Amino acid sequence: MRDFKKSEVWQKAHQLNLLVYSNILPKFPNVEQFDMSSQNKRAGYSIPMNIVEDCRRFTKGGFGHFSGLALGSTHELEYCCLLCKDLLYIDEELYYKTNNLINEVKAMLIGLIKKLRE
Repeated sequence: MRDFKKSEVWQKAHQLNLLVYSNILPKFPNVEQFDMSSQNKRAGYSIPMNIVEDCRRFTKGGFGHFSGLALGSTHELEYCCLLCKDLLYIDEELYYKTNNLINEVKAMLIGLIKKLRE
């Protein structure tokens, strides 16, 4: 079993999730409380949670499935943030800050998945 807290990709994904919770979710109007807000929240926490799930796998062959799911959630969050920017829920600066962090997490996950497939 791997300690997920020592994983650099988990640490970065956790940082991204905290950014979503602290900087993006509070920006939503009340009308979006159960729609866009909920979707952003689920996509945000799905990334580190799937990494945690992968870290509990004991074999290299079993490791990687949930990292693929985490990668899918990064793509989902990427679009959610673009939509939030276009709907003017978040400003350009926050969008680019979030998008840069999303891209870092995506790159780390892609590298991890490639390594596991070798």
